[in-house]
Amino acid sequence: MDESGDNGRPPTGPDATDTGGTPAKGGPERPGEPGGGLLMGRPFGVPVYVAPSWFVVAALITWVFGGQIDIVLPELGAVRYLVSLFFAVAFYASVLVHELAHTVAALRFKLPVRRIQLQFFGGVSEIEKETETPGREFVLAFVGPLLSLVLGGAFYLAMRLVEAGTVPGVLLAGLMISNLIVAAFNLLPGLPLDGGRMLRAVVWKITGNAMTGTVAAAWVGRALAVAVLIGLPLLTHTGALGNATQDITGMDTVLDALLAAILAAIIWTGAGNSLRMARLREHLPDLRARTLTRRAVPVESATPLSEALRRANEAGARALVVVDGHGEPTAVVRETAIGAVPEHRRPWVAVSGLAQDLTDRLRIPAELAGEALLDRLRAAPATEYLVVEETGEIYGVLSTADVERAFVKAMARPQ
Repeated sequence: MDESGDNGRPPTGPDATDTGGTPAKGGPERPGEPGGGLLMGRPFGVPVYVAPSWFVVAALITWVFGGQIDIVLPELGAVRYLVSLFFAVAFYASVLVHELAHTVAALRFKLPVRRIQLQFFGGVSEIEKETETPGREFVLAFVGPLLSLVLGGAFYLAMRLVEAGTVPGVLLAGLMISNLIVAAFNLLPGLPLDGGRMLRAVVWKITGNAMTGTVAAAWVGRALAVAVLIGLPLLTHTGALGNATQDITGMDTVLDALLAAILAAIIWTGAGNSLRMARLREHLPDLRARTLTRRAVPVESATPLSEALRRANEAGARALVVVDGHGEPTAVVRETAIGAVPEHRRPWVAVSGLAQDLTDRLRIPAELAGEALLDRLRAAPATEYLVVEETGEIYGVLSTADVERAFVKAMARPQ
């Protein structure tokens, strides 16, 4: 199962979970941010991380599958847990193949992939941009379940080549069944699952509107969450899944209900996040550097802070830019640094000590907007940027705080 996530901030940080393979959309992490766990490698140049939560689920799988092995191969004794641990690792290797299918498709469509993360409920491929056409969206979502189906078939063929009731036979049967379950579950037609993205692509193609597709698939996803919450415990408790009802204990019922609640919460949350991210992308063009920029006053480096603030107040400006003797900007005074200086100290503190030196990466064209603006800010994280006209003339200062406030306002705006 998969889930795209969003934390209510501009897409400059991590955002997604996933349990089997929906490509999650999100922005690249800031330099220096933790990758999300233990780095295992970089296939196709994309980092693969194992989250700490994976070790919890690996231990759980080892314990549960070990009990199943004991029924079939009681002669193994404690060795069954080593076999079960091997199964847990092999299963997550299958999940990684599922995620790599999304990643390869994304790279084929020129969509940058930030990372792959294996975690408690599976894996996630964090793709930074949306697909441009419904056809590509459908392919990008479908390749994950397709690879899981192929793996299930491969394990079935391999199972027929070994003797039943042996360690290889039990492992191959478990891997076949688990991959088929992953494929079937992800093909359910509701966001944030792969099937939901496929449904979104179909509705997008029919209506010509990506947002309409997202709304339809998200509401189907919410209905699916309710169905899982109610239906999964009923299926297991009534024996509809082929289990023996006389063997069901009170603890089994509680565990089934807890699992259903967790899965339903993940699906419901992922569907809501998909809606929020779609709404954001609709409003992204409204995020313009020119309209978000603060008016700035140029001051020389030796100017006392109190004098610089007096000039800014007289001019109705909210930012300070340090310039050299020729009027060329060399630094931007940080707002947080100003706030940290007590008023009685401001006449004795020069603005140069509160400024961040300007580099080309901290100079933003006034016409930047939407994703292009956010991409530029992600490439050079800072608290303030100098905004310039095409001629190189100073237009003002762009504060990251202002961009974040505009982002939140856009997220809260009705569709």
